[in-house]
Amino acid sequence: MAKKARKKMEEDATAAFEFPAFDEAGFLWKEKEISVATGFAGLFAVLLGVVCWVASTVAGISWEIVFPVGILGVVASAYGIREMRPNSDAYTMGDWAGLIALEFFGWMALWFLLINISPTGL
Repeated sequence: MAKKARKKMEEDATAAFEFPAFDEAGFLWKEKEISVATGFAGLFAVLLGVVCWVASTVAGISWEIVFPVGILGVVASAYGIREMRPNSDAYTMGDWAGLIALEFFGWMALWFLLINISPTGL
């Protein structure tokens, strides 16, 4: 009798869960949006890295001035992506954090690399 009751409970437990319907079109649309925004963030990181390198080597501006300007550039570019992409309201906080982190570390890496390989240096 206990086996019969256990079988019935197992059947009820497995039937209670159903996977939700997967919105394939919505998933692909959001991934396309995030991919385009990631491309823009990468482009902004490269532009910001080159501008900071030019400002610190060619123009001779101290890094104490260039660094905060670069930080402001990273923050401003997030607002720029928001303005360029009309569907950016679908991005989650994690999406924005990923874009800002990609841009910040990309900018820093390119700026440091260009400073280290330039003949003038800082």
